[in-house]
Amino acid sequence: MTVRRVRASGVRAFVALCLAVLPPLAAAQQPLHVQLDAPPSVRPLLERHLRILNRSDQTLPAERADRIALARRARREAAELLATEGYFSPEVRLEREDEDDWELTVVPGTPAKIVAVDVQFEGALAGEGEALAARRAQLRTAWSLAAGQVFRQSAWDDAKRRLLDEVASRDYATARIADSRAEVDPDAATVRLAVTVDSGPPFFLGPIEVSGLKNLPPDLVERFSRLQPGRPFNQDELLALQGTLQNVPQFASVVVDIERDPALAAAVPVRVQVSEARSRQLGFGAGYSSNTGFRGEISWRDMNLFGRGWELASALRVEQLRQSLFADVFLPPAPEGHRDSVGAAAERSTVEGLTLTTQAVGVARTNTRAIAGGTTIDTRLALRMQQEERKLDGGDTTRRKALTLNWSWTRRAVDDALDPRRGDVLQLEIGGGSRALLSDQNFVRLYGRYVRYVPVVERDVLILRAEGGATLAKSRDGVPQDFLFRTGGTQSVRGYAYQSLGVEEADAIVGGRYLATASAEYVHWFRPQWGAAAFVDMGDAADDRDIFELKKGYGVGARWKSPAGPLALDLAWGQAERRLRLHFGIAIAF
Repeated sequence: MTVRRVRASGVRAFVALCLAVLPPLAAAQQPLHVQLDAPPSVRPLLERHLRILNRSDQTLPAERADRIALARRARREAAELLATEGYFSPEVRLEREDEDDWELTVVPGTPAKIVAVDVQFEGALAGEGEALAARRAQLRTAWSLAAGQVFRQSAWDDAKRRLLDEVASRDYATARIADSRAEVDPDAATVRLAVTVDSGPPFFLGPIEVSGLKNLPPDLVERFSRLQPGRPFNQDELLALQGTLQNVPQFASVVVDIERDPALAAAVPVRVQVSEARSRQLGFGAGYSSNTGFRGEISWRDMNLFGRGWELASALRVEQLRQSLFADVFLPPAPEGHRDSVGAAAERSTVEGLTLTTQAVGVARTNTRAIAGGTTIDTRLALRMQQEERKLDGGDTTRRKALTLNWSWTRRAVDDALDPRRGDVLQLEIGGGSRALLSDQNFVRLYGRYVRYVPVVERDVLILRAEGGATLAKSRDGVPQDFLFRTGGTQSVRGYAYQSLGVEEADAIVGGRYLATASAEYVHWFRPQWGAAAFVDMGDAADDRDIFELKKGYGVGARWKSPAGPLALDLAWGQAERRLRLHFGIAIAF
């Protein structure tokens, strides 16, 4: 920063005052106690950085010349500090109050304002063409320190840094500040700014160079990459690849960058440095849910199955009302972006008088893509063969089988995946089976769910939820329970037992062909980690639309923001059953 200063008219008077108020002293030095008299706008700055105020062991010099030097140094330091906040003509006085106490008086004067800004470009960015002209115009428009603002050194440095980052993050990896000036007129209290950015040459991506692989397949990183050789350099795309790879369980750490060498600009290699994670993991877990009771779990994961970079995820989970065993193998992404998997599962549950034993195998293809604003869209297409045994309390035991094709689409547009306060989630599903293709019944299942998060005042949030479903079939006979609907319990209609709202058959509750639920919940966070909620839920599942009747539940609850998301403890009144129920679980679900 270039600063032209003119001496304040009171300098000579100030020096004379120093000579007058600093009489000769004896050889012994006296403690120096200095009080500051300054406006609130500059007082914290001076108290924090001015040395004469921050040395508790400082003593008054014995010699008059040393005292004059001390006074001059204090004034110089104060002036330099004030200049960083735009005060270029301050008045600073150091006066003796009594034998041991001194007072430093600071009158900062009028802060200087910016009257002109000149942003220029050199290098390839200064070339001809509409695209380059539009880029330059956009950069000048985004300049953060405009005319009319008070000049501050920190804001000046920040504006230059932001300008350089905007240029260097896209196309021009070696951009630099070629020149910058802040011309100050202390008498007029004005500043003229000028900055020139040399963009250097445009950079284009070359091949991916991976280092750090030992046991994983050499093409694993490229399977996750969407970078194409020849594309213009974009730092955001490199960071996106780095974020994607960091979420891949096969890697412990990932760094993605390029070498900023102008000689490589035509095809700069993308350097990916990885360290491999431990390939095999044995895990144990325990928990509790008011839906299914206490839970114990043992899991086994292999991140490099058969040495091909395949991911095996398997677990045995034992809950009071449900027990399950599953194994899924996930293949690395294909060049087109989708990811295939194959899996098998077995489950047994006893809920509301219905005992289900299910075995299934299937294959699936998933695809995740990000769009503007942090929104993600997940799609999944799955082919599943399953058979189930259904045993009713007080009823018969039946067996059903189905080969189904299922498609789901989920859009997430929330500000925080674990603790959303703003945005929404939309989920749609369609699936079914046919007698002509190994199923016991012809059916099509439709399902939709929508959750909206609305911020209220400073920290509160209103959560609105609705879901609905319909199974299109002559009757529910022959349709697997996974393709019918039951509701009730945590994250559903609170005030009722888990899956207790459905169709009565014998002494059990089974799934119906229609579902509808809705909920409104207000959460007030009275501390960063603790909150309270009030809610109203309603919903039902039935086999006949003519007898469909929404059951209502309402209540209050406590919230705690755990690392896994907000935990909820709710006390709800089920109006239809006229009883209170306690619900516990994760407060959000996608």
